[in-house]
Amino acid sequence: MNANIKAGATNGPRTRQPAPASAVPAAQAGTVTKKDLVNRIADRTGETKVVTKNIIQMFLDEIIRELSSGNRLEFRDFGVFEVKPRRARRAQNPRTLEKVSVPPKKVVKFKVGRVMRECVTTQTPASTAEADAD
Repeated sequence: MNANIKAGATNGPRTRQPAPASAVPAAQAGTVTKKDLVNRIADRTGETKVVTKNIIQMFLDEIIRELSSGNRLEFRDFGVFEVKPRRARRAQNPRTLEKVSVPPKKVVKFKVGRVMRECVTTQTPASTAEADAD
């Protein structure tokens, strides 16, 4: 056995086991997809994944519909979504240094609510923070 290779080590490709979610630092946290959320919510509620996915999609579609109508969406303790106008401006292409004009447009802004801010800054799971707040 080669002195440089420890017992039990292989020369093949190494696979890294993912760390538990609670052990992953915020900077290295992974991406959670809509499918992941559907699976979690379906498991908790006992609903089918198809029904859960349809409900979540309807919720997201309603958010889009309300924002495109110019309405402000407020979810207490979670946050506020609103559409704000952005003025026209002059910008510079970083590659060519050419000046370009950027037309006015509308952008969606999100202001974080109290519970979310506390959970994110203290890294406390939301279910624990909700129980503490009640």
